[in-house]
Amino acid sequence: MELRKYLLPGLISVTLLSGCSLFSGEEDVVKMAPLPKVENQFEPQEVWSTSVGDGIGDFYSNLHPAWQNDTVYAADRIGIVKALDASDGKEKWKVNLSTDNGFFSKNTPALLSGGVTAAGEHIYIGSERAQVYALNSADGSVAWQTKVAGEALSRPVVSDGLVLIHTSNGMLQGLDQNSGAVKWTVNLDMPALSLRGESAPATAFGGAIVGGDNGRVSAVILNQGQIIWQQRISQPSGATEIDRLSDVDTTPVIVNGVVYALAYNGNLTALDLRSGQMLWKREIGSVKDFIVDAGRIYLIDQDDRVMALNADGGVAIWRQSDLLHRNLTSPVLYNGYIVVGDSEGYLHWLNTDDGRFVAQQKVDGSGFQTEPVVASDKLLIQAKNGEVYSIAR
Repeated sequence: MELRKYLLPGLISVTLLSGCSLFSGEEDVVKMAPLPKVENQFEPQEVWSTSVGDGIGDFYSNLHPAWQNDTVYAADRIGIVKALDASDGKEKWKVNLSTDNGFFSKNTPALLSGGVTAAGEHIYIGSERAQVYALNSADGSVAWQTKVAGEALSRPVVSDGLVLIHTSNGMLQGLDQNSGAVKWTVNLDMPALSLRGESAPATAFGGAIVGGDNGRVSAVILNQGQIIWQQRISQPSGATEIDRLSDVDTTPVIVNGVVYALAYNGNLTALDLRSGQMLWKREIGSVKDFIVDAGRIYLIDQDDRVMALNADGGVAIWRQSDLLHRNLTSPVLYNGYIVVGDSEGYLHWLNTDDGRFVAQQKVDGSGFQTEPVVASDKLLIQAKNGEVYSIAR
């Protein structure tokens, strides 16, 4: 699985954990599936590529490009943020958010980790140093910078005049969109051990729906910062610490008054938006965001099976198992196809009707960790080494 990348000691240290069964020497040997042989029905085309700093390397990060109007925004972990022309990838502006320590010392890296989010006149990025930045989209200058309750690992979400930040220590905070001032903080609770990553909230009708590391989905009123309901969708169980992980790190999806949520070691669930009452559940676990579209749910499970299910009851429509343990990105729906990246730098294109491969494309040798982003008629994806690609069907 991907635990080496995602595992996070929450309230206890790695030193303490080293004496428990998690590090007992019984290590599962997971073998990556070989690259499937695909006869391309079409050839995806690279429109342009541009380097944005040094990327994320081997660190966990949720950095991926954002697109607004005719501009692509992207960042690297060290602190480089660039605005690129969406048509040709040429640089419009560049800023460096790392701290300048003087002529004779290296800059202190910003450790950017959550974002990029583009909304209106600003773009928003969070960092492992518990900083959230709002940059002016016109020139990259800092509009405001705010210290939050913990590492800002998830994507900032903008709604109802607030920037919502879900921190690594289980706090959901609402920041004033114009000033960055913290308006409210909600404690979602944290177990002793969790996966590295947090659910970005989904918003609708003046509320935010967010997953927590405690296996619960919570609904929060945005103008008050108060929880109105919680529903547990994953119950810790099993003999080992890994078995008992129950994080809801995926972003919930809201469609027609139904909240779809997905937990690690847990369930895919459908909840009533108003009450949180569980409508149905299926035993499927994942940490990757998923898609709900046209009555179907498209997701990637913990072993990297790509699946399509009926949104009305969770009945499986098809499964694609030829990409097992290839450390897939979250899926994206583009031009009628499901597209996923993998850790070897391939993009895989699947037919939404039956899950069969329709195209395969080698893009970057450093591999992918974060999902592609649809930008009008193009597909954007950022490799681990920082290279941003624009792909066309």
